[in-house]
Amino acid sequence: MEKNLALVLLLAPLCGFLFNVFLGKKAGKTIIGAIGTLSILISFFATTYFFALIQSNAKPIQIDLFQWISLEKFNVNFSFLLDQLSIIWLLFVTGIGTLIHLYSISYMHDDENMHKFFAYLNLFVFFMVTLVIGSNLLVMFIGWEGVGLCSYLLIGFWYKNQEYNDAAKKAFIMNRIGDLGLLIGIFILGYLFNTLDYATLKTGILANSDILSNPLLSIAALCLFIGACGKSAQIPLYTWLPDAMAGPTPVSALIHAATMVTAGIFMVTRMNFLFNLAPYVQDIMAIVGTITAIVAASIGLVQNDIKKVLAYSTVSQLGLMFLALGLGAYEVAVFHVITHAFFKACLFLGSGSVIHALHGEQDMRNMGGLKKVMPITFWTMMISTLAIAGIFPFAGFWSKDEILMTAFHGNMILWIIGSIASIMTAFYMFRLMYLTFFKEFRGTDEQKHHLHESPSLITIPLIILAFLAAIGGLISLPGNSWLNHYLAPLFGKVGHAEHHLDGTAYVLMAIATVGALVGIGIAYSKYIKQNQVPEEDSKITGVAKVLYNKYYVDEIYDAIIVNPLYKVSHFCRKYIETAVSGFVFGLGKVTNEIGTQGKLVQNGSIGLYLFAFVLGVCSIFIYLFLV
Repeated sequence: MEKNLALVLLLAPLCGFLFNVFLGKKAGKTIIGAIGTLSILISFFATTYFFALIQSNAKPIQIDLFQWISLEKFNVNFSFLLDQLSIIWLLFVTGIGTLIHLYSISYMHDDENMHKFFAYLNLFVFFMVTLVIGSNLLVMFIGWEGVGLCSYLLIGFWYKNQEYNDAAKKAFIMNRIGDLGLLIGIFILGYLFNTLDYATLKTGILANSDILSNPLLSIAALCLFIGACGKSAQIPLYTWLPDAMAGPTPVSALIHAATMVTAGIFMVTRMNFLFNLAPYVQDIMAIVGTITAIVAASIGLVQNDIKKVLAYSTVSQLGLMFLALGLGAYEVAVFHVITHAFFKACLFLGSGSVIHALHGEQDMRNMGGLKKVMPITFWTMMISTLAIAGIFPFAGFWSKDEILMTAFHGNMILWIIGSIASIMTAFYMFRLMYLTFFKEFRGTDEQKHHLHESPSLITIPLIILAFLAAIGGLISLPGNSWLNHYLAPLFGKVGHAEHHLDGTAYVLMAIATVGALVGIGIAYSKYIKQNQVPEEDSKITGVAKVLYNKYYVDEIYDAIIVNPLYKVSHFCRKYIETAVSGFVFGLGKVTNEIGTQGKLVQNGSIGLYLFAFVLGVCSIFIYLFLV
């Protein structure tokens, strides 16, 4: 029963993909959307069954399909592991995935390649499910690479725009850099333990005290973290994610906010038993996460593209999750992953609703006054904005407060930087809301004439996600955390100590809330009270220009990595390849000339042939008897 249902969970999205590939072009757009959405909904229902099963029986479910690799001392099965971590991940991957597919039916209805879009989305969910339920690092790696491929296909979906193609290639290449690190880490673990199975690795690491002194263990952990940096957009491999906003907005919501970019957090949490034995790697992780959070938040302060603001917000929030992981608070990181999936998916889909109403406009300087004409979009985005800003009692308040509280008890400097990043988040998110929905409309008269609320297929997912963003924090309240209890079998005694509501906790909550209100207040003063509108790009100066140009990181990468590689490639093509080609073609010409001269011997003269025959026989006799 469990095996068959697990196959349904995995293969339902693949069936949706195959339908849209082979029959999608002939089917109507309603059928395309219905089949694509239904396939993910089936996976969601299968996940709820396993969730109920795990709730009643805490034992993980191991499903072996077949033996994949069999060597003398190394074996890998193609098998699934359904435990607390994989089930909680599947719930929001398939649940939010279903809502985003439903949203896409209306959002992508006028696109001529709608069947291709749903095929790519279905294929992404298939690979994401594979990543999550794999029982070993090799099966996880299949899903890991698969979601990277689908990300590339969806970012460059509108391939007629060369900038979008460049963004897709950038995402693909930067992820490959991180994936090389992940692959090296997998090889090291396979070398050390002759297995890649999670349960066997955990047993081997915890049972062998001698392995703790082996430096390869820390190197493996560091390599896995490099892989996580690529997939989850951490410094220095973060610049691909903002450019990934080139894809359709549902892609941004599903892949680049709620699911794929959390794969790094999932992998680190899954391998917690390894990272717990590599404290220096954990320190690096916490520092990298904190720096990423503050850098991305500062860039988001001055961005004017509505999706770019949300993209840098995503990078910043992922940084906070890695801060929690680096401090060993795996449950807290998972908590923020869940709440972030709710409010960030809602914010991205809400921005898509705005873009849909404005016929593709993404610059907030050309928006404003949309509150009256788009009330559902406004209120759902406002709820999610309050959540991400950390306002009580919305979901983000509880999860972000847990991260900052953990940082306060672990490292005061990291707590201060994380708190500043959170204040910045409150500012730029309310800046987004004020510029988009308040005051007067600043777009064209034609845009104003066509302003309207989005259809129900767009607003219903927004309402559901906004509701989850409002109440999602209830799953892990301080001192009474259902989530911590649910995940406890994964971490045992080394899990994060649960925070209780003592005096320190109340003070930290108050500081976080006051900080968020300060950020909101500054945004209100600038964009409502003073009615400021961001300047044109050419007029931005000083620190704002540095932030607007993203600290010129892309330009630095171009100068020290991309352009030198182009020059080396050009040199190789012009000189090395020419020399090699000349040598190879020269051998061909020599061979051809020898053949041409050899053909002259074949002149049809029997006398010449007999002479050659006698000469050959004589040569053989001389070699055999006289030499």
